[in-house]
Amino acid sequence: FFTGDFKSSESRAWQLPQGWTARQAAGRIHSDIERGFVRAQVVQIGDLLACGSFAAAREKALLRTEGKDYVVRDGDVIHFMHTA
Repeated sequence: FFTGDFKSSESRAWQLPQGWTARQAAGRIHSDIERGFVRAQVVQIGDLLACGSFAAAREKALLRTEGKDYVVRDGDVIHFMHTA
């Protein structure tokens, strides 16, 4: 899966074992994100590249909101929402 800093256009690819959930994926980044997990905003990389931005993907209804039990798929771009 991929993550990104949408202000600086920086992105990062992460590897996970197959079958991991969004909450587990959040923990791969930082344990605080896993503990405070609220939801994940998810779009497939191909859709995001075609749209050019998360905002455009949202406008075209390609951005989904998923919960902690969502099974992460190859090619997901995820923005984790979490408490501090």
